[in-house]
Amino acid sequence: MMWKVDLHSHTIYSRDCLTRTAALIERARAVGLDKIAVTEHNNLAGALAAKALAPDLVIVGEEIKTTHGEIIAYFVKECVPKGLSPQETIARLRDQGAVISVPHPLDSLRRSAMGRENLLEIIDQVDALEVLNARCVRAADNLAAAEVAVAHDKLVTAGSDAHTLFEVGRCTMVMPPFDDDAESFRDALEQAQPQGEVSPFWPHFASTYAKWYKRFFPVRLAE
Repeated sequence: MMWKVDLHSHTIYSRDCLTRTAALIERARAVGLDKIAVTEHNNLAGALAAKALAPDLVIVGEEIKTTHGEIIAYFVKECVPKGLSPQETIARLRDQGAVISVPHPLDSLRRSAMGRENLLEIIDQVDALEVLNARCVRAADNLAAAEVAVAHDKLVTAGSDAHTLFEVGRCTMVMPPFDDDAESFRDALEQAQPQGEVSPFWPHFASTYAKWYKRFFPVRLAE
């Protein structure tokens, strides 16, 4: 038996998303996910709220903006603030035993991407690279990330980067079942394979809309 796992998703706790926590969980189950990592931008509140609603389904993660691109981590126990160097961010995640990856590292259209030069500076300090992100518009950018992972013998991750319900489960990992801890998850990644397809472009507009909406209308985070 293999599991279908989406390792990158967001809810209303991220500033560019309006997806309610309960709706994300319902959608994840509807599309047949065995696990979904909730990886809010620079906070753990959304992941912890999702975990409380569906402890069997949710992996607590965080997508962290560093001074030189983003880092994504799984089985995070304490929030790591944005604005630190990649090295300091990684050190704080290591201290809590998290599994560390780099999301959409070579996305040529995304300002939050780390880029090749910065990526290679920290490649030996991370566990994995995200090689299939459903929001990478250019297929060559995902392929380039996969090539770097192979060249440096890194584990790989994949995820929908869902900011809308439509996107949930678009890209996933097919992997053996694992316990609810970092060590078991890391072991399962050794035998995991990415699968899925890139989303159309329109969800990017949904994220832009969410940012503007939240500027003018307060949103209730709690379900």
